[in-house]
Parts: sequence; C-alpha cells; structure tokens
Amino acid sequence: MMQVILCLLQDVAIKQLDRNGVQGNREFLVEVLMLSLLHHPNLVNLIGYCADGDQRLLVYEYMPLGSVEDHLHDLSPGKKPLDWNTRMKIAAGAARGLEYLHDKAKPPVIYRDLKCSNILLDRGYHPKLSDFGLAKLGPVGDNTHVSTRVMGTYGYCAPEYAKTGQLTLKSDVYSFGVVLLEILSGRKAVDTSKAAAEQSLVAWARPLFQDRTRHSLIADPELQGQYPPRGFYQALAVAAMCVHEQPDMRPVIADVVTALAYLASQKYESDAEKVQSPCLDPGTPTRTKGDKERKLNGGRGSERERTRKLK
Repeated sequence: MMQVILCLLQDVAIKQLDRNGVQGNREFLVEVLMLSLLHHPNLVNLIGYCADGDQRLLVYEYMPLGSVEDHLHDLSPGKKPLDWNTRMKIAAGAARGLEYLHDKAKPPVIYRDLKCSNILLDRGYHPKLSDFGLAKLGPVGDNTHVSTRVMGTYGYCAPEYAKTGQLTLKSDVYSFGVVLLEILSGRKAVDTSKAAAEQSLVAWARPLFQDRTRHSLIADPELQGQYPPRGFYQALAVAAMCVHEQPDMRPVIADVVTALAYLASQKYESDAEKVQSPCLDPGTPTRTKGDKERKLNGGRGSERERTRKLK
C-alpha cells in the first residue's frame, strides 16, 4: 500500500477491482500484464498497482477531461459540446491506439471492450484507450480467430462474436464503428428511452447510410450544422463499413486510421470563427493586382506600367 501512497504525489486515477469472484482477479492480472508491455501515446499509462490480501488496485495517469462519453451524452448545463474538429481528433487518436494493438503489438491484441466510456481524454482532448481487463491475445499463424466466452458491452459487440464466441480483429473494428457513430450522432449505442426502432444506434442508422439526402438526420443536433458536409459523409462512410454485418467486408484498422487522420487534418472553420476572423474596415478600398505589384516593386508599379509612362 505504501507504493500507492507515494504515487499520489502526482495526479493519478485509482481503480478498485471487484473483490468477489475470480473474474475481478483475472481482469486485474490481464490489465497489469497488458499495460506493462504495451506503450503508445493513445494508450493510458499504468503507473502502479497494489495486490494486498483481497485488495486489487490499479493506479493510472490522471485524465483531466474524463471520458468521451462525458462529452457526448447527457451534457450538464453550461457544458460546451464537442465541435467537429475535436470529434475528428478524438476519432483519429482512438483509431491509432487500436491500430497499435492490432498491427504493432506482437502477438496482436484484441481490445474487446472498445466503447466511449473507455476512451479517456487528456489535456487538449488527446484520447487514450483504457481498461484492458477483457483484452485477449489475437490469433497467430494460420488461426483466424480466438474462441472465448462472450464478454464486452451490449451494443458494441460484433454480431458474429455475440453468436459464436469467435473473436477476431474485425470484432474490434465493429466496436470502433459504433463509437464513431456515437461521435457523429451524439446518440448512445443503446438507448432504451427511445422508441423501439431507435434504441439500437446501428439498427437505426443503417437504413440512412445509403440515402445521402438523409445524412443530416444522423448528425448530432449539438453540432448545430457546424460541420463540413463532405467530411461528415466521408466519416459516416467509414463508420458504415466498420459496422458491416459481414466481418470480411469491414476495413482493417490501418485503413480507418488513414481516412480519419486525413479528416482530422482538414480543419473546419465554423460560422462563429469566420465572424471573429480579421476583416477589412468597410471604408478600406480593395487592393488590386497592381497595388500588390507596386508594393513588391518598392512602389514603382509593374513593368508594364513603367513602360507605358516611358512612352
């Protein structure tokens, strides 16, 4: 316990696992193992842990902005919703973290519990994946999947995994697609307060994917129309591919990173930002090409103007 107290000299987050049953102990061991071996800017850092008697504590770096879920759903009064640029930054960063697990870690790691509440936000809305208690080592060699007991969160689990218990990297891609849909729509993966046809986010959004004239129905009302229509369409297309019912039709996470990194690099300027940008005083005359050339030539005008004067 002394090690935990020493850690508190810096801001940390402490997670206490369930003392009852074997599952809490198993998740504790998996998380310590995974975060001791895996290091990436988009994965949360494990600072320390405590295993004393039946106590199981994990000590993480503190994420001051909470989770993505905190900024999308049930916003408290006065809390500013995420703008388009921030949403794309978060989506691209979370995808990079997943890409590291799938493509850089050896053997690959299947996260298995990707959801908005497990994507934590550091300063500047820098996203980091957290909570690796359900993570599994992925298939190696000629194996195509890992057979395991179905675990995870309802609404995020890939349908083939929920039916068969066969876990693949594409299972994570499906979960990421649900997260991306949440980021774009502001809706929860599962919302029992809505009408039956709208309770499942994926089931509600799927008929709208193919009709571009109805894409605005998916957009989060909190965005108030302040997003690039083409960029929104492209992000929605990525989400639609990720939640495809057939695993083989889903993209690999590296392709998702490429697409979202591009969208994140295309900074959108909202109407409010356009109004605040510097503009000419109403009485200021418009500068012509000739004015610019005279400035470049030390006030002497263009070569053509000087030639006319000599004539």
